[in-house]
Amino acid sequence: MRKLFFLLAALFWSGVILFFCLIKSNDIPTINVPYVDKAVHAVFHFVFTLLWFLFFKKKLDTSNIFRPLVISFVFSFFFGVAIELMQKFFTTTRSADVIDELANLSGAALAVIAIVSLDTYKGVMDRI
Repeated sequence: MRKLFFLLAALFWSGVILFFCLIKSNDIPTINVPYVDKAVHAVFHFVFTLLWFLFFKKKLDTSNIFRPLVISFVFSFFFGVAIELMQKFFTTTRSADVIDELANLSGAALAVIAIVSLDTYKGVMDRI
């Protein structure tokens, strides 16, 4: 049951990212905070990596976090690259940005650090 919940949550979050990254940029409210979009990218991929990790951990039915962690991190990277390519080739108001991908990677890396920290110090991942 948890595996299905984690899958649905991860798919929903992936859809949220796709929606907000591919809608017309003039449909997004502007906020005059420098680099706020990079922080949004990092948060998107932090949650993305965490949710996919939880799904892959249940799917692989393992107590070892290494394999699901690597899979979710790599998946986050390729998902981010795919979105940047979609922005470049399939939208007219968005453009691909390498810095966005670095923000995506930083969010995914922070998720990895959080997961490893929780597992190392609290053993939380074994109870999920």
